[in-house]
Amino acid sequence: AAMALPGELWAELSAERRIFCSVLVFSWAVYLWEAFLAHRQRRVYRTTTHVPQELGTIMDSETFEKSRLYQLDKSTFSFWSGLYSEVEGTMILLCGGIPFLWKLSGHISGHAGFGQEYEIVQSLVFLLLATLFSAVTGLPWSLYNTFVIEEKHGFNQQTLGFFFKDAIKKFVVTQCILLPVTSLLLYIIKIGGDYFFIYAWLFTLVVSLVLVTIYADYIAPLFDKFIPLPEGELKQQIETMAKSIDFPLTKVYVVEGSKRSSHSNAYFYGFFKNKRIVLFDTLLEDYSALNKEPAEGEDDENEETKPKAKNKKQGCKNEEVLAVLCHELGHWKLGHTIKNIIISQMNSFLCFFLFAVLIGRKELFTAFGFYDTQPTLIGLMIIFQFIFSPYNEVLSFCLTVLSRRFEFQADAFAKELGKAKDLYSALIKLNKDNLGFPVSDWIFSMWHYSHPPLLERLQALKDTKQE
Repeated sequence: AAMALPGELWAELSAERRIFCSVLVFSWAVYLWEAFLAHRQRRVYRTTTHVPQELGTIMDSETFEKSRLYQLDKSTFSFWSGLYSEVEGTMILLCGGIPFLWKLSGHISGHAGFGQEYEIVQSLVFLLLATLFSAVTGLPWSLYNTFVIEEKHGFNQQTLGFFFKDAIKKFVVTQCILLPVTSLLLYIIKIGGDYFFIYAWLFTLVVSLVLVTIYADYIAPLFDKFIPLPEGELKQQIETMAKSIDFPLTKVYVVEGSKRSSHSNAYFYGFFKNKRIVLFDTLLEDYSALNKEPAEGEDDENEETKPKAKNKKQGCKNEEVLAVLCHELGHWKLGHTIKNIIISQMNSFLCFFLFAVLIGRKELFTAFGFYDTQPTLIGLMIIFQFIFSPYNEVLSFCLTVLSRRFEFQADAFAKELGKAKDLYSALIKLNKDNLGFPVSDWIFSMWHYSHPPLLERLQALKDTKQE
C-alpha cells in the first residue's frame, strides 16, 4: 500500500489527538524560533570583538570586552536552560504528568478527609505540588546562574545561606498569596452561573490592584530593607521635580538592592494621590555599598552578604539620578501606566470570556488525559497555558513594540524638561554598570527588546545634548 500522506494521517486523528499534537508542535516551533534568534545574537557576541567606531566615545574596550563575555555566557546558559525547559514540558505532557499529579493530589486530600466532592481542596494540593516541583527542578539552574555566571562577572552579592533563605521565603510568600486567591477564583467560577467570566475578571482585577498597593509596603520589605531617602539635596530636587509635573509624591525610599546583586534600578508605585518612588542603592553613587569601605565590625553584623568587590565606582550622580527619574515619571505623565493597565485588563477580560466559551468542550480535557473528570483548575491551565499560546506570543510581541515606543516617548519627555545631557550620561553609566552589550542583531532586538537599543536612545537624545 502506498504511504499515507501527512494530511491524510492528520485527518484520521481524533479531535483530542489533534489538539494534543498541535500544542506540542506549536511549543517546539516557538522554542526553535527563539533558539534561531538567540543563535543570531550569539554570533554578534562572538564576532563583534572590537568597539565599533560609533561607540568609540561611549565605551572603552575593557568594558566592551567584559560586557561581550558576560552576554555570551548568559546567552549560552539561556540556550541550555531553555532546551531543558522545553524537553521537561514535552516529557510531562507525553508521560501524562498532569493527570498523574491530579490523581496524587486526590489521594493526598482524600487521606486528609476531603473526598472527591472537595475539588477546590484537591486543586490547591495540585497547585502546591506543581509549584514545588517547578521550584525544585529550577533550583540547579538558578544556583548556576547566580553563583557561576553572575559571580564570575562580579554581579552576585549573595552567600549560599542568603540565597536559600531567600528562595524558601519567596516560595512561602508565593503560596500564601497564590492558594487563597486561586481557591476564591475557583469558587467564583463554580457559583457564578452563565456570567461567571465577568465576576472572575472583576475578582482578578481587584486582586491585582490590591497586590500593587501592598507590594512595596508589605511584601517587598520581607526580602529587602527599605529606608526613607535622607533629607538633603537629592531629596529636595526629587520633590521639586515631582511638584513641577504635578506628580503626587508622598515618600522616597532607598532599597538595599546591593545585598542581592549589583544591578541597578528605580521605580514608582501607588494609586491616586499616594505615590512613592523607590531607588536602588546601586543606582546612587553616594549610597551604593559597592563604593564604600566596610566599617569596622560591619562584616560580623552582616554575614549574609559577601564582602563587596571593590572593582569599580558604581552608580549615577544626583543630576543623572534625576534624569533617570524624570524618564520614569514621564511614563506616568504621558499615561503609559494607565494604558498598560487598560490593555492588561482588556486582555484579561477577553481571556476569561473565551475560557467561558471553551470550558465545556470535553475534548480539551481528554486531549490531556482527563477522561472522567473536568476540573476547573485543569481547564484554566489547559486553556490559558496551552490553547491560548499562539495568541499570547502575538500579544507579547505587540506589547514589546509598544513598550519601545513608550520608552522613546519617556526619553523625549525628559529631553523637553532639559534633562537630555544628564540622561545621556546616565544611560551610558547604567549600561556600563550592568554590562549591557550595545550591539544587537536586528531581528533579535525587534522580537525581544522592550527597551530600544542604547545607540538608538542616545541618538534621539544627542541633538539637544550637543546644543
